[in-house]
Amino acid sequence: FSCGQQGQFTNPETPGYVGFANLPNQVHRKSVKKGFEFTLMVVGESGLGKSTLINSLFLTDLYPERVIPGAAGESFKTEEKIERTVQIEASTVEIEERGVKLRLTVVDTPGYGDAINSQDCFNTIIAYIDDQFERYLHDESGLNRRHIVDNRVHCCFYFISPLGHGMKPLDVQFMKAIHNKVNVVPVIAKADTLTLRERERLKRRILDEIDEHGIKIYHLPDAESDEDEDFKEQTRILKTSIPFAVVGSNQQIEAKGKKVRGRLYPWGVVEVENPEHNDFLKLRTMLITHMQDLQEVTQDLHYENFRSERLKRGGRLSSHGYILPLSPALTQSRGSAASCQRIGGGGTAGSSVTAPPILQPDASTDSALLTAHRLCFTLTHANTQKQSPL
Repeated sequence: FSCGQQGQFTNPETPGYVGFANLPNQVHRKSVKKGFEFTLMVVGESGLGKSTLINSLFLTDLYPERVIPGAAGESFKTEEKIERTVQIEASTVEIEERGVKLRLTVVDTPGYGDAINSQDCFNTIIAYIDDQFERYLHDESGLNRRHIVDNRVHCCFYFISPLGHGMKPLDVQFMKAIHNKVNVVPVIAKADTLTLRERERLKRRILDEIDEHGIKIYHLPDAESDEDEDFKEQTRILKTSIPFAVVGSNQQIEAKGKKVRGRLYPWGVVEVENPEHNDFLKLRTMLITHMQDLQEVTQDLHYENFRSERLKRGGRLSSHGYILPLSPALTQSRGSAASCQRIGGGGTAGSSVTAPPILQPDASTDSALLTAHRLCFTLTHANTQKQSPL
């Protein structure tokens, strides 16, 4: 529809056209105006290039003031090495590209696997993931739900060392502990230390161990039948590239007459964005093209599982969708009934009011509150009738 010169609306389309085919355009404009949010967690031992890879992925510097501790010296003693704990560092940056804004939060876990005894080093990470679920559940159940900040972890890049013959026991334990809470994407770090044959062998070994231990990693969704052939081929290549063997670098190097980001060695240059050298480009393509799917899996699967377990364990949903803890609600209902009993008993001496029965833990919270309020209204109304003159 358009407006003519004299203020009259005209329909330039063919007869029978209504116009709801433009609804996707409205959603697109609204989404672009609102912006997007995404939280990425990176986990792995120190020295595997996690920070360098993240800076390479998003062409930004998320850690400008980070100080890398040495292996010896006054600032890093043996006692600290033994008792070093895992820390959680969340860095948020606003990225804008062609008018589209992305609020990116990268959660780093320095100290993971660095202590001599790393048996329970991932408990802090699990607690952080659960805390974000709990915070979102609390905000979602509040009165004002228009501006909820989504800090739930949508994806976790787990970095595996290329120096072993597969995954370590710590890798297996950690991935099994979080695979029901977050989308796990295994990444082989510093792939330039491996030959092509060694890299393929390590990939097969890691996939075999993942299947053997029943670890659930993030699987890319199948391409729809109506998608073009290029997208179907891209999805197939990305699926066969898991786990991604990547190389990260923030340096610009001249190679073959052009500036590229890569690593310079005596025997040549490793280009970061060259798919023949490593899987960096594939990893970035997977993250960008399936960012919406990662968020949907987090919402529909991981968050719903947490929400259902949380409600079974400590609270119930009211008819309005609010979370009401069981014990305080029952206490409130009993307190309301007791106050009503005092109000109703003030009319005539010797009058008695039957107290409501003790509610069982499996009774509905809404029904309990409604019964208490009805009892309160009935007793108050009866007391008013007794005191009013005829």
